[in-house]
Amino acid sequence: MPHPSPEFTPKRVLCVDDEKVGLAVRRILLEANGYSVLTAEGGVQALQIFEEHAVDAVILDYSMPGMDGAEVATRMRQRRPETPILLLSAYVALPDEVLRLVDLSLTKGDGAPILLETLERLFLCRRTSSNGESVE
Repeated sequence: MPHPSPEFTPKRVLCVDDEKVGLAVRRILLEANGYSVLTAEGGVQALQIFEEHAVDAVILDYSMPGMDGAEVATRMRQRRPETPILLLSAYVALPDEVLRLVDLSLTKGDGAPILLETLERLFLCRRTSSNGESVE
């Protein structure tokens, strides 16, 4: 694998999930694929990290105690609406009002290759839409 150029800065992703094992696995996967990763074990911690650090994207669990992914996404959108959010959930059918809060969604059982592909698609969609061009 070629070494990145000195000016290369990895994309920073904030992963939010109350399940520590899943969070650790995603961190390892993303770091192994060249991402810089911040993690949060719940909504309050995620919002604090989101305020304190610039992130290029958020991978957000839906079902968490205290503050679910919909509430976290709503608050993130109020602060930085341009930050892409990928909602990751064990639920197959989430309500439309929840899906409208995020850019893309994925079920947790889809596997690592699908997560990486979807994350790249998320960056591509945001980059393309910010240029005013159609994504599809």
